[in-house]
Amino acid sequence: MRLTDCHNFHDFRALAQRRLPSPIFNYIDGAADDEATYRRNTAAFEDVDLLPRVLRGTPEVDTSVTVMGQKLALPFYLSPTALQRLFHHQGERAVAGAASKFGTMFGVSSLGTTSLEEVRKFAGPQVYQFYFHKDRGLNRAMMARAKAAGVDVMMLTVDSITGGNRERDKRTGFSIPFRLTLAGMAQFAIKPRWGINYLLHEKFALPQLDGHVDMGGGAVSIGRYFTEMLEPTLNWDDLAGMIADWNGPFCLKGVIHPDDARRAADLGCQGVVLSNHGGRQLDGSRATFDGLAEVVDAVQGRVDVMLDSGIQRGTHIVKALSLGAKAVGIGRAYLFPLAAAGQAGVERMIGLLRDEVIRDMRLMGAAKVADLGRDNIRYRRP
Repeated sequence: MRLTDCHNFHDFRALAQRRLPSPIFNYIDGAADDEATYRRNTAAFEDVDLLPRVLRGTPEVDTSVTVMGQKLALPFYLSPTALQRLFHHQGERAVAGAASKFGTMFGVSSLGTTSLEEVRKFAGPQVYQFYFHKDRGLNRAMMARAKAAGVDVMMLTVDSITGGNRERDKRTGFSIPFRLTLAGMAQFAIKPRWGINYLLHEKFALPQLDGHVDMGGGAVSIGRYFTEMLEPTLNWDDLAGMIADWNGPFCLKGVIHPDDARRAADLGCQGVVLSNHGGRQLDGSRATFDGLAEVVDAVQGRVDVMLDSGIQRGTHIVKALSLGAKAVGIGRAYLFPLAAAGQAGVERMIGLLRDEVIRDMRLMGAAKVADLGRDNIRYRRP
């Protein structure tokens, strides 16, 4: 199977599975507990039908959107994700390069493997996914660094005050630093290409945490980082303080309840992201698409509503836009292409998804994103 054989999410996933040792593949692919929310995130889109309008004459389709003051050429962006250079040695450089080429937004994680300063060299809007630490001085220092680097949007993630129960990782022993089981080590042995690339390129690092947390030396694992260093008592006063300190476009990621979205708007957030971390945190939590209309109605246009988790197709994006999302974020949908083929894989994925959205909008009779609305949607059940 080659990159040119990949035409959709499932093809990229299959190619990544062939190329990655199973502990790393399952880290991307896995979710919490029984992975019910992970499955529901995508299945939710199948409970509504698109209702196209015909004879509207749509020879050209404009897919551009403006989100939190940022102009995007596409109505989807590449959500911030951690540990990208584990999946492919190009890591965030590949993803930022692909996003820049297609004119869309890209996010960098606090657990990113390439520095904010280096990634900021790529053109286009950039968000910083921020984890709130017990050490308030560390929080201020990290925000100041992001401001100096020219980050456009601060994105506070609030669904990860402790790590989810990811049982696939426990079975393989996946962690950073590696503490693999015998079965996990065997999987690395039978796929040596990954290991060769890993050893021949620059040493793995988490530069956003450099000088603050010793991750690479083994003092703190990723699991312990979430359970010991993040602030479990994070509250609305902390959010208000961050918004004031940042003094720029601010987004709250991990919102599900409409009351939380309303309160974020009250405090001055410019955006909220409906997210359950791809089902990787609280299994059994509501799928983001199921809650989208309720949140959009709750905020009444006071903040830009976005959505991630479960997006695999252009029709998923069109359905989310029809219910009022300003844009959607994708995660696994670009991580599998990254793992499979680096920047070339991410670019192919973005191009295919862009073409799907354009085709779907044309078939819907929508010349621009604003032409999509709830009259384009019908629920299959009450």
